[in-house]
Amino acid sequence: MQTTTLQVTGMTCQHCVAAVTKSLKSVVGVQSAEVHLEQASATVTGSASPHALVDAVVRAGYTAAIQA
Repeated sequence: MQTTTLQVTGMTCQHCVAAVTKSLKSVVGVQSAEVHLEQASATVTGSASPHALVDAVVRAGYTAAIQA
């Protein structure tokens, strides 16, 4: 199991956090997803590919990048 951290931009409220969380959790292989408004980040645990996670955030209407 791997942990991936994403930088998420465009979130302004808890509704945004909920939308990103829901989208990330819908990705096959995601075991948990924690989205943080203040840090503009998401930490995802599971076997999903980092690119699938970025795509999920983009589908939710936000911008994401994989943190090294």
